[in-house]
Amino acid sequence: MEAFGADGYGLARELLQRGVGAIYVLAFVAVVHQWRPLLGERGLTPVPALLERVPFRARPSLFHWHYSDRFAVALGWVGIVLALAVVAGLPQRLGTAATVAVLGLVWLLYLSYVNVGQIWYGFGWESILLEAGFLVMLLGGRDAAVPWPTLLLLRWLLFRIEFGAGLIKLRGDRCWRDLTCLDHHHETQPLPGPLSARFHHLPAPLHRVEVAANHVTQLGLPVLLFLPQPVAGVAATIIVVTQAWLVLSGNFAWLNVVTIVLATSALPDAWFGRAADLVGSTPAATETAAWFVLVVGVVFVAQLIMSWLPVRNMLSRQQRMNASFNPFHLVGTYGAFGSVTRRRFELVIEGTRDPDPRPDGEWSEYDFPAKPGDPTRRPPLIAPYHLRLDWLLWFAAMSAAPTREHPWFSSLLRRLLDGDPLIRRLVRHDPFDGAPPTAVRVRRYRYRLQRSADRRATGRWWSRELVGDATGIVPR
Repeated sequence: MEAFGADGYGLARELLQRGVGAIYVLAFVAVVHQWRPLLGERGLTPVPALLERVPFRARPSLFHWHYSDRFAVALGWVGIVLALAVVAGLPQRLGTAATVAVLGLVWLLYLSYVNVGQIWYGFGWESILLEAGFLVMLLGGRDAAVPWPTLLLLRWLLFRIEFGAGLIKLRGDRCWRDLTCLDHHHETQPLPGPLSARFHHLPAPLHRVEVAANHVTQLGLPVLLFLPQPVAGVAATIIVVTQAWLVLSGNFAWLNVVTIVLATSALPDAWFGRAADLVGSTPAATETAAWFVLVVGVVFVAQLIMSWLPVRNMLSRQQRMNASFNPFHLVGTYGAFGSVTRRRFELVIEGTRDPDPRPDGEWSEYDFPAKPGDPTRRPPLIAPYHLRLDWLLWFAAMSAAPTREHPWFSSLLRRLLDGDPLIRRLVRHDPFDGAPPTAVRVRRYRYRLQRSADRRATGRWWSRELVGDATGIVPR
């Protein structure tokens, strides 16, 4: 039992559980706001159609038992309430049994959405949140010692996130090897933020330093997480700093924030001074319930066995960037931006109310919350919230024929033609105030971030040039 408890990591447990709880809150808020227009019965990719053809064993979800839009949104609200309780520390104070029950239910609820969320929930950070949520459940409540095995599994997750991302870059785009990727990435990333223009226009030598530092952080520091203190803590602190740098440079949903939270698994209480006294002393390992010790031990051994697949993936020349090897999204493999686009294209959707739509007629643009559209609008700060449609529109802009290659995009155009009020939730500016247009069309533009002097002179954050039409005129 003495090897079970990690003395001096009480604050780390609080930060891990409450931090993951806060991310869960954002994830469930996105469910409440975005689920119906994207995945509801009249959504762009309806869940009921998926449930008819996919068995429970392939994608475990509560929605196999029952699905309706009201039920899906109601469970989202349940998730918000339970996650807020975790942020407030309520189940943790009640004890280990309550902590496991509440966090286990939150994990099950979110798993139910991810497993039927299709392309909208196909991002690596969905699986990271599920894996982190499952592990912080096994940190127990304040009546239990902080388990060393769980802390090690959390560091192992952090290792896979960072090391996998480093490997995929070295094996992927050549620009990561010649240190030039950041000449383009800040401008061409999915959803630039308020400071992205400043990052993009940094001197080229500084971009080289950034890329080199990224390689050191992702390929070197993760190994140090498993060494004794203070080495592990120093490595975790540097990871936190580099992830905060990424938070400033763009909008990557909760990927960077959850990585920061996971890094606290390597930060001992002594490093926080008096702040650690707020959580008080943790119980000795001998006082921890036997059933909890058994559960943690079984999960630890099981995850070690399951780790063979992500390790094999990382060692493979055909490394997959983000993949889960089981329907519970546990012990997956992760990575990001193995390739970097050199030019930024955007699809601009326009509509008209002209009874006889003509190419040279009067057309008005739809604007979305975060993706570049109006050149005079400053790129917003969205992260750690996740705008799923805006992200998918970035992928669609890379397609030569978006309506053919992305069926959901055709559905989006049809919903706009119908004046669908659900879709209006996902649109920042509807030029027709909900009235259906007579036709829509999609035009492709090349976008470039302006320098500060040009921005002050023109009032534009972006310059753009028309490349051509991505679709013809689509009538109602």
